[in-house]
Amino acid sequence: MSKINRDFPRPTAAQIEAFRAIGAATAHEAFGRRGAVDSAIKPTYPGIRILGPAFTLKSPPGDNLTLHAALKLAKPGDVLVVDAGDYPEQGSFGDVMATSAKALGLAGLVTNGGVRDAASIRDLGFPIFTRAVSIRGTIKESLGPLAEPIVFGGIHVNPGDLVIGDDDGLVIIPLAEVDAVLDVATKREAKEAGIRAELAKGRTTWDISNFNALLKRNGLDLEI
Repeated sequence: MSKINRDFPRPTAAQIEAFRAIGAATAHEAFGRRGAVDSAIKPTYPGIRILGPAFTLKSPPGDNLTLHAALKLAKPGDVLVVDAGDYPEQGSFGDVMATSAKALGLAGLVTNGGVRDAASIRDLGFPIFTRAVSIRGTIKESLGPLAEPIVFGGIHVNPGDLVIGDDDGLVIIPLAEVDAVLDVATKREAKEAGIRAELAKGRTTWDISNFNALLKRNGLDLEI
């Protein structure tokens, strides 16, 4: 009997904790402006924060049996990353499954399909990013691949890659790049904190960035 590998490598607890201070946009910039998931996949309510290793799955459109299997197999702290065929007219994950996911300690769910019971999920406080909210129910017949590489929102995602999501959107950081991205992101955060301090004193972004010099380099004889 074949088994699904649920013991794939994941970021360490220390790595994940370090990213709690890093926003999705900063992580995207620090990763060379890569890893940004299709912006049509949005949080179900404002203020959502998702952070954790990807537990990937491919769910046939209109069928959520694979999602039920993922709830059984994923580990606490995992983020379910669901390739549901980019089909929005399906409420494949609702408040019943969200209650289970939260009790199991999962860090969230992101799907290119649809979910339902949006108000109940908001009240529950379980973080979800989705392409759509749909009242349409699903069947439970076909089991799709679990914990295998997928393409999600235009990004290749491997099990164990780091998923970061907030009000700005979603970004996927490959496991092998986590430390390098964290280093760049931390330095970027410190630099921007210094810039904000100068702006609070009344300086402008134009002067801080010395855009007059940029104009001169581009052959424009003008000062602003």
